[in-house]
Amino acid sequence: MSDSPVPDIAVNDTAVTDLIARSNRLGSDPRNTNYAGGNTSAKGTGADPVTGEPVELVWVKGSGGDLGTLQPAGLAVLRLDRLRALTGVYAGVDREDEMVAAFDYCLHGKGGAAPSIDTAMHGLVDAAHVDHLHPDSGIALATAADGPELTKQCFGDRVVWVPWRRPGFQLGLDIAAIAAANPQAIGCILGGHGITAWGDTSERAEANSLEIIRTAEEFLAANGSDQPFGAVVPGYEALPADERHARAAALFPTVRGLASTDKPQVGHYTDSPEVLDFLSSEKLAALAGLGTSCPDHFLRTKVKPMVVDLPATATVEDTLAALPALHAAYRADYQGYYDRNATPDSPPLRGADPAIVLVPGVGMFSFGKDKQTARVAGEFYVNAINVMRGAESVSTYAPISEAEKFAIEYWALEEAKLQRMPKPKPLATRIALITGAGSGIGKAIATRVAAEGGCVVIADLNLDTARAVADELGGPDVAVAVRSDVSDEDSVAAAFAAAALAFGGVDLVVNNAGLSLSKPLLETTVKDWDLQHDVMAKGSFLVSREAARVMIEQGMGGDIVTISSKNSVFAGPNNIAYSATKADQAHQVRLLAAELGPHGIRVNGINPDGVVRGSGIFAGGWGASRAAVYGVKEEDLGTYYAKRTLLGKEVLPEHVAAAVFALAAGDLSQTTGLHIPVDSGVAAAFLR
Repeated sequence: MSDSPVPDIAVNDTAVTDLIARSNRLGSDPRNTNYAGGNTSAKGTGADPVTGEPVELVWVKGSGGDLGTLQPAGLAVLRLDRLRALTGVYAGVDREDEMVAAFDYCLHGKGGAAPSIDTAMHGLVDAAHVDHLHPDSGIALATAADGPELTKQCFGDRVVWVPWRRPGFQLGLDIAAIAAANPQAIGCILGGHGITAWGDTSERAEANSLEIIRTAEEFLAANGSDQPFGAVVPGYEALPADERHARAAALFPTVRGLASTDKPQVGHYTDSPEVLDFLSSEKLAALAGLGTSCPDHFLRTKVKPMVVDLPATATVEDTLAALPALHAAYRADYQGYYDRNATPDSPPLRGADPAIVLVPGVGMFSFGKDKQTARVAGEFYVNAINVMRGAESVSTYAPISEAEKFAIEYWALEEAKLQRMPKPKPLATRIALITGAGSGIGKAIATRVAAEGGCVVIADLNLDTARAVADELGGPDVAVAVRSDVSDEDSVAAAFAAAALAFGGVDLVVNNAGLSLSKPLLETTVKDWDLQHDVMAKGSFLVSREAARVMIEQGMGGDIVTISSKNSVFAGPNNIAYSATKADQAHQVRLLAAELGPHGIRVNGINPDGVVRGSGIFAGGWGASRAAVYGVKEEDLGTYYAKRTLLGKEVLPEHVAAAVFALAAGDLSQTTGLHIPVDSGVAAAFLR
């Protein structure tokens, strides 16, 4: 044991193991902290990598990590003596940025993850284990107008009030001083922000954190009013679920298009009871206008949401008509916020579009650079609603000032963090709906789109296979499954409504669903003809029409790609119905390219040769029929197709997916009305 003032020094392995376990337990319960919010730490000993001598260390969750999923690689590791030595060179709150940079000189060995702005809090507080969390109940007290009095009423002297201080080195000094002056205290309420707790052991720190959170919850429940948001406003009540979801699907593409004015966004829809209750209340406009308070909240939700202040009884048409003016007003207000607070050293304005849009009776639309970011933004605003409810139930909600919010939102450290983010993948923010995506070519396209950063709606007649593909691609933050019969108008509309509810709209639609019956002319029935034309010719028409409607509403352009066939230009034997419908699809590409170009919608086609491996069509009997036509074994059909091509290579589903990616990823942005052969070179199918 060293002579350090740090109590109960643990050995390296125990400190890290206990810290990870505690962090995961605390972070897995949303009552304790929000996603990626808060940080935890432990102090202990480790060996100096040069001398081998024991040194005192602090392990603290690194910048950007999530407590619920934290692993050892997500910890920053610093020498405690060097970190505490920074108090001797600290030059005041105007030099906070320099202190964060100085953490790099305190790292132990390679240092692990990048230290966060809260590192000082953990190193300077004289306790072996420290938790800093963002529970809704704690922030409710932290944002109440009479927070200091309520904190004393709720906790006595076991929890101490710390006035608002921007996160940084000075806040660490403040908390350390208050902890030293109040040896009976187990933690503190950070004004406008959250809570911090400590303990001599990992178990005691966790117990103290939970005591603060649960005691605050019980205090609010026992002392809060029944209507913290005021009375329900007539006409603003939540619509019935089916009507609510239908209206959300109808509004979402337009809202997404407006929210993507500065840069494309992916959306998320929330209609939880907390949201709907807030949207129906008389305090909606006033509280929403005050914005959020906890930095973790407003960095993801922006300082305040855009409120579509119309009753739920308004028609869809009236709401759509009102949206552009409301959006313009929001942008002007955000520009004013920037202009009022920016200094010559401030980073440039990052965009004036809302991250949160509230529609009474319908719910909340949240936006981000990908689905997870959009979903988390919505979760953070639900946290903010809970905070406002708690504060208003026992006092008056009083968030930190606009100037303080701006100082954090446009902090040089936040800008540097954004600049360190990896470059977006080529299809980031793009939402794809792919028909027939449960197998074969469609699955390959969906897999490629997801791998390149896109969100995917797996539309297939077989819902089970669609769900399997969606799960394989990563689940609802990446892909969702929907059963869709492309020959049925209502089913197609429902698929696009599902896409809107899942991600906000569509940017890329791939007409891939198909089937084939290989028969000579005299054996082809009207039923055979109608089935193939219904699925492919009619299906492409219905899907493209619905895609165009959504894309025009979004105002963001888009891509429609039809998987046709070399058979659209190549006359093969015993294939009248299939080849004729493929020719129909091919000409739809040219017709729609001409019509939709003024809307920025590009329409292109892909003409593959027979894709045997992984194909649902070939597995369904088509392969056996075509093999019989050519006099080869079914298992040799792919080889037969390859031998008749100029390149002598078999066409696989992944080759077709690559062509879709080439069309949709941006390098062919001026191309429309094109058919790309993916056939290894079938001379008879050359376009001329």
